[in-house]
Amino acid sequence: MQQKTSFSTYAAIGTMLFGLFFGAGNLIFPIQLGQLAGTSFWPALIGFLVTAIGLPLMGILAIGLSGSQGLHDLASRVHPLFGTTFAIILYLTIGPFFAIPRTATVPYVVGFEPFIQSDHSSLWLALFSLLFFALVFYFSLNSAKVMDIIGKYLTPSFLLFLSILIITAIVKPMGSFGEPAGDYGTLPFMTGFKEGYNTMDALGALAFGIVVIHAIKRMGITDKKAIAETTWKSGLFAMGLMTLIYGLITYMGASSISVVGTLENGGLTFAAVSQHYFGAFGSILLAIIIVLACLKTSIGLIIACSEFFNTIYPKISYKTFVLILTLTSFIVANFGLTNIIQYAVPVLMFLYPLAIVLILLGLSSSLFKHKRSVYTGSMVLTLFVSTIDGYNALVGTIPGAAIHVIDKVSGFYYSYLPLYDIGLGWVLPAFIGAVLGYLWSSKNKTHSSVLQTNPGTQ
Repeated sequence: MQQKTSFSTYAAIGTMLFGLFFGAGNLIFPIQLGQLAGTSFWPALIGFLVTAIGLPLMGILAIGLSGSQGLHDLASRVHPLFGTTFAIILYLTIGPFFAIPRTATVPYVVGFEPFIQSDHSSLWLALFSLLFFALVFYFSLNSAKVMDIIGKYLTPSFLLFLSILIITAIVKPMGSFGEPAGDYGTLPFMTGFKEGYNTMDALGALAFGIVVIHAIKRMGITDKKAIAETTWKSGLFAMGLMTLIYGLITYMGASSISVVGTLENGGLTFAAVSQHYFGAFGSILLAIIIVLACLKTSIGLIIACSEFFNTIYPKISYKTFVLILTLTSFIVANFGLTNIIQYAVPVLMFLYPLAIVLILLGLSSSLFKHKRSVYTGSMVLTLFVSTIDGYNALVGTIPGAAIHVIDKVSGFYYSYLPLYDIGLGWVLPAFIGAVLGYLWSSKNKTHSSVLQTNPGTQ
């Protein structure tokens, strides 16, 4: 008989999960959202929480409840080639191309760059990122210790220092909320919804799901139902903690405009707020907060990515992948935070609809008996829309990349596809694809039954 799982177990795994998720983007994007949303604080925050909290929780559950062995296994229900291709692109995105380099550039920009002369900034970024990734490399070599490193030590330390800054901002608010800027004035919910993409947490959830399941098994929980229960209860614990912190950080940003103004990115805003309250000590406090937040997330991402690529290419050892991914992340980090954020957006706009649909299919898989045709139909039609979403974001970043034919397709979608103008044009195609896939499967099953009953008709 399976022993009943205690609350302390849920809390320990939930704390580890929180530590894996809450890194660079989770600090800089909500504070910037607060600044830009102003008096549209609540609808913008709710939209942000849908993608930054709701989707990651659903992603963890999709892995834990669907019976899959991880992202690659779940995505392969569409087609084995799609499973491998999608998984590689996703792991590279949350890994060495965008998310991991960001974990080094954010603490540098926030905690150290304000005190360095601009002409020496590149040199100091290289030195800082070298030291940062040396620590990440060392701690990532033994993946079995990830729960102790992140759950028991780094996350509690991070929360302790972050609470000092947040409580001070709540007790002594800087000022009143300003007027909403840009799209936050007209579409605050959907603008916040899309801003949540930047955290990359829904993508991370698909990758971290298997890390969580391995951690649960190492605690002696092996029954499938117990694993599923522990997964969703630990996920609720982690996401509840993240929701509270997101709300407080967003409030801090919304109340800061009159004091620090609007800055280039959320990292600089965090630095300005911390210096406002604590002066020089504030910079030290913030540096500790950011380094701890980013270090734990970077370790988790390196471990998750290395384990995945080692599974795909077993001839290359896990430790070799740790080295390769750490070195690649170090190189990309030295392009700077603003460039990393700017070029990540097109990739995220392409990947997120696919990830959301895959999560929803994984959660509802038992309802359509895990039929591959449902997965395939839904994902193929989603791909037609997400590709154009990614293209539009790329043109926004690099206007010279515009292609006339694709612009016409985008214009057609905008004119005729419901919800496309608010970034949800993939919803209807995904649903239609799932229905067509289900009908196709049912038709083939009926035809097969007829052939078996009347073999002479062949």
